[in-house]
Amino acid sequence: MSNARTAQPRRGGGHGPMAGGAPAEKAMNFWPSIKRFGSRLQGEALYLIIIVVSGIASVALTVMGPKLLGNATDLVMEGFVSMELSKTLPVGTSHEQAVEALRAAGQGQMADLVSGMNIHIGSGIDFGALGTVLLGVLCLYLAAALLGWLQAYLLNGLVQRTMLKLRSDIEDKIHRLPLKYFDTMPRGELLSRVTNDIDNISQTLQQTMSQVLSSVFTVIGVLAMMVWISPPLALLALVAIPISLVVTMLIARRSQKLFAAQWKETGELNAQVEEAFTGHALVKVFGRQKEVTERFTEVNEKLYKSSFGAQFVSGIIMPALMFVGNLVYVGVAVIGGLFVANGAMTIGGVQAFIQYSRQFTQPLSQLGSMANLLQSGVASAERVFELLDGEEESLDPENPATPTSNRGELVFSDVAFSYSKEEPLIRDLSLHAKPGETVAIVGPTGAGKTTLVNLIMRFYDIDSGQILLDGVDIRTMSRDELRSRTGMVLQDTWLFGGTIRDNIAYGREGATQDEIVEAAKATYVDRFVRTLPDGYDTVLDDEASNVSAGEKQLLTIARAFLSQPSVLILDEATSSVDTRTELLLQKAMAALRQDRTSFVIAHRLSTIRDADLILVMEHGDIVEQGTHDELLAARGAYFALYNSQFAAARED
Repeated sequence: MSNARTAQPRRGGGHGPMAGGAPAEKAMNFWPSIKRFGSRLQGEALYLIIIVVSGIASVALTVMGPKLLGNATDLVMEGFVSMELSKTLPVGTSHEQAVEALRAAGQGQMADLVSGMNIHIGSGIDFGALGTVLLGVLCLYLAAALLGWLQAYLLNGLVQRTMLKLRSDIEDKIHRLPLKYFDTMPRGELLSRVTNDIDNISQTLQQTMSQVLSSVFTVIGVLAMMVWISPPLALLALVAIPISLVVTMLIARRSQKLFAAQWKETGELNAQVEEAFTGHALVKVFGRQKEVTERFTEVNEKLYKSSFGAQFVSGIIMPALMFVGNLVYVGVAVIGGLFVANGAMTIGGVQAFIQYSRQFTQPLSQLGSMANLLQSGVASAERVFELLDGEEESLDPENPATPTSNRGELVFSDVAFSYSKEEPLIRDLSLHAKPGETVAIVGPTGAGKTTLVNLIMRFYDIDSGQILLDGVDIRTMSRDELRSRTGMVLQDTWLFGGTIRDNIAYGREGATQDEIVEAAKATYVDRFVRTLPDGYDTVLDDEASNVSAGEKQLLTIARAFLSQPSVLILDEATSSVDTRTELLLQKAMAALRQDRTSFVIAHRLSTIRDADLILVMEHGDIVEQGTHDELLAARGAYFALYNSQFAAARED
């Protein structure tokens, strides 16, 4: 046995679930985040092609509508003008003759207007041609709607499949993260990332992808039609593009930081709420409602300010772009009217162009309005990517070793470990736990008792030395193999929503009813389960509030016993049971420890008097070891601990 003095562990005992704070925010750039998320769509290439093609076709058909409607307007206007001119000109007068006659009569402006029309004096409105045009428009819009529906249907499937894969990746990632990640990440913050942020990404994709595609295609299609109808007016409309881009970039630059802050504050608020709800009874007992409310109000106020700022700043984009669009609309209307008066354009052409100018500025405004959604989604994506980029626990060896026996012999050889390089905890620890022995670990809070257990389970890997299980270095074994040979019961009970039978059976997959009942009887669970109306079919809620704290602990012990481990670890497992039940458990564990190594972490020294070996730890060192009687006779650290617990009892 060789030991060395060490510093105090950084986490009093090493098993606080809420220890530490949230990791520092490391915001990514906007476009790298977009690119990274886009790479997750590579497996959807075929669907993306169909979505893009159907989107282009839908927009193309929609864009042709105003031009055809302009032709319909021209048919009506030409028929009306031809009937009016037939009052002063003979039927059958050619178009050129009509223009010359009007100029000769001193009606130059009317002549310019007629020169831009295709008029047959006295022919009236061609309702056949008008009906054909309107029917064509109806067919165009119907086909565009069907293609738009196809695009939306395929896009919805693509988005949901992408989010399904993302959620699966996160679930897999969580199982690969080391315990230290969860020790430094508040549970509410983690839950916010895997729920709120994922939902926000899904909504962002759903709302923006289809609109972005249709908006971009619409801008291109409408611009082509405007150039076809009137290049000068098209140049006027093009002025809106650089102005819109500049406005959007200036505003988006500010709102991006605010959205990142909004989702960061959302995570902090969730952590605060989760903590307050978990400790609700404790808050009531100590009368800290006011303090909790003040903390909630403070974080909620921060969230309000960041959310308000993000939505307000990004919300400016839409009105600003609408203002630019309205300026373009006014310019097109004025200049188009002059072109009609001069005969350079028809009324139907101007009507179509005005519609196109609206269709041109509207998608630009939509793109601007989507900027806030997109930035919010990217801010959430950054937080999810940060989780996916978390440092994972070391991989299992390619060819893991497997102990040939299942005796539970455990050897620590010159083990060194620290949670951080600046604060060494265990530097040189050696011990030998023989099969069938009960090894009790005692010591003051923060001595490293739970850390020792965490090293056995490989929740943390040692820095140097060896831990051997049945002669095999546990680092050469797979974690599943190691933990399948180890049963662990923590001080903090964990039961899930389900029946008592299901909770016990969680200890070993495929356990039979007889094995479940046998484990329950051995741990004295059967005694109280029989008194329940539904017995083993009694359903526990998420908090298992329908059983007592002691009964919860008994259920977790029964679960561990059912797993039939070669190494049994009890971390203050009997702290929640009454003295009589604790004595019964000691008898049950004595029978179940046959050919199994048992590690018992205990503060109540009365519970470990019969242990084969007692280890006394201080500051990560084993300062004493021996049996109960041997350590009392040595009158050392164990003697002082024992007397500190029972001095008051002796005085009474």
